[in-house]
Amino acid sequence: MDIATLKELHADHFSRATAIRVLAMDAVQAANSGHPGMPMGMADVATVLFEKHLKFDASAPDWADRDRFILSAGHGSMLLYALLYLTGYEDMTLDELKNFRQWGSKTAGHPEYGHAKGIETTTGPLGQGLANAVGFAIAEESLRARYGKKIVDHFTYVIAGDGCLMEGISQEAIAFAGMQKLSKLIVLWDNNDISIDGKVSLSDTTDQLARFKASGWHVQECDGHDPEDIDRTLTQARASKKPAMIACKTHIGFGSPKKQDTNGAHGSPLGPEEIQVTRDIYGWTSGPFDIPKDILSAWRTIGARGADERKAWDDRLAALSSSRQADFNRVMSGETHKRLSATVRALKKQITDSRPKVATRKSSEMVLEVLNPVLTETIGGSADLTGSNNTKTADLGIFDATNRKGRYIHYGIREHGMAAAMNGMVLHGGVRPYGGTFLTFSDYARGAMRLSALMGAPVTYVMTHDSIGLGEDGPTHQPVEHLAALRAIPNMRVFRPADTVETAEAWELALSSERAPSVLALSRQNLPTVRTEHKTRNLTALGAYVLAESTAKRQAILIATGSEVEIALAARETLEAEGIGTRVVSMPCAELFAEQDEAYRRRVLPAGPVRVAIEAGIRQGWDRWLLDERGRAARAAFVGMDGFGASAPAETLYKEFGITAENVASTVKGLL
Repeated sequence: MDIATLKELHADHFSRATAIRVLAMDAVQAANSGHPGMPMGMADVATVLFEKHLKFDASAPDWADRDRFILSAGHGSMLLYALLYLTGYEDMTLDELKNFRQWGSKTAGHPEYGHAKGIETTTGPLGQGLANAVGFAIAEESLRARYGKKIVDHFTYVIAGDGCLMEGISQEAIAFAGMQKLSKLIVLWDNNDISIDGKVSLSDTTDQLARFKASGWHVQECDGHDPEDIDRTLTQARASKKPAMIACKTHIGFGSPKKQDTNGAHGSPLGPEEIQVTRDIYGWTSGPFDIPKDILSAWRTIGARGADERKAWDDRLAALSSSRQADFNRVMSGETHKRLSATVRALKKQITDSRPKVATRKSSEMVLEVLNPVLTETIGGSADLTGSNNTKTADLGIFDATNRKGRYIHYGIREHGMAAAMNGMVLHGGVRPYGGTFLTFSDYARGAMRLSALMGAPVTYVMTHDSIGLGEDGPTHQPVEHLAALRAIPNMRVFRPADTVETAEAWELALSSERAPSVLALSRQNLPTVRTEHKTRNLTALGAYVLAESTAKRQAILIATGSEVEIALAARETLEAEGIGTRVVSMPCAELFAEQDEAYRRRVLPAGPVRVAIEAGIRQGWDRWLLDERGRAARAAFVGMDGFGASAPAETLYKEFGITAENVASTVKGLL
């Protein structure tokens, strides 16, 4: 539908949609940076969605049963910002639009979770929003099964672009969503045939409709500038028993004489002259950032139309028993279960008494066996490694299309999609997801893991087979740089526990975290219980602590993580027998140790003794604890890896690579 016909047949709709277009043009021009073309092209689709289908109340942006709207094509952020302003979200003022992409504004170049209400997730890396949306839909299904349709019954809508659908994560997401029959998920594909380089045909010939159909989706097409056609397809999509994709045929930069249907509208301002010509074509006479009162009033009415429905929902929630209300409010707020700490303490006491020798991946399973029945908001899963990650406990049941009360998800070999979906679950609220894979495959999930940290989404990543200790599978599966790579992500907590006690403490911290994701790096090989004295305090929360003190005059400090703590303790015995006083420091989480005050860090790592760090990974990141914090290069060393591993039994590998108690003791004596 062209502009003249649109204005003639749907004048009111056109004026509302044009408000989005001009705000996008104006904000990008003011910033001299941004992407005006996508908001201009998808304004009609967004207007129909918000006016006729989206369940929301702009005055109550945290309403638990609101529909979720996700802009996966985050480069078109002004579409979202314009909608939030026009519908009356308090956080999104006209000044924020005028400060688009500027320091301190809520209108970042790509939508960022936490900057303003109504931004459901951080998007920009293409495909992430689409994959997040799968997690939102999973959370909705799970909560509806737990609390009933009267309390939880909403859709997740996603606007995705060609780039989102080209990224590999999109196939992981759509295949999984189709298999799970997530019928409350609706994707609106901005089918404008343009990417940054130019026509999509330069790089892709995929039949996207056939692709989605093959993945088990309900698929439709519409004219993305015809409000009646858009409304028709949305109505049908909402009635589908499958997830739905609507291919919305649109013109990028709709109305711009020079830049419509070109990549010129994709990543740069239109320019003052082109903006004025486009305004004239629209028949828009108001100046920059000036929305006529009647049009703004119409949008504000749209923003308030869900108020009665929200109030009716409030009444339904109030009709629940007080305990059910409290439970629902707790899980939606992310508040930690009051029995978490006590359950962990009881398990720790049991472990210090029995002192099992098990792999920490088994330790993790032992912890989950006592926590999952208590924390019924947990949803576990694995990327096709359930038996290796030990992430499934007997009480969970399988989450699938036939059992939405199940709390264990078989993600298949989809590490990236799993991580992104877990982000969506956390952001939706009401569930605490954890998912497993091998530590080396954090490479496949890293894009979504980085966003977990950026958003402060407390996802728990269970990553087993954490070193060369996995043995015969060889260097393709043996992580050597991965601990350093994950520790390099700001706001990511990397736990590498030495035994079952530290594993339990790490789980307590992960499940009580409010603003940081956690990685649990767990061993394949059996490890002894090194915490043999019961402590009610969570020592892992300190990041590092003195596990074994010197008996002779202290001359050395050994710092180790995970499976290498056992090696450090054995080296200490050798050194102490020779009169060399040696302290062993277990450092299960370097990030938490860095957060401790200077006085505590000084007590754990005092000046004077030589320092040797032991970890079956690369040295990168360790120099802070060896050379800084009162250390000296001449009196510090690292025992670990400086290259890739090899295929052999674990015992052989540790010996051949020199990660042994004998080598540690020899290294200490060489420094002395």
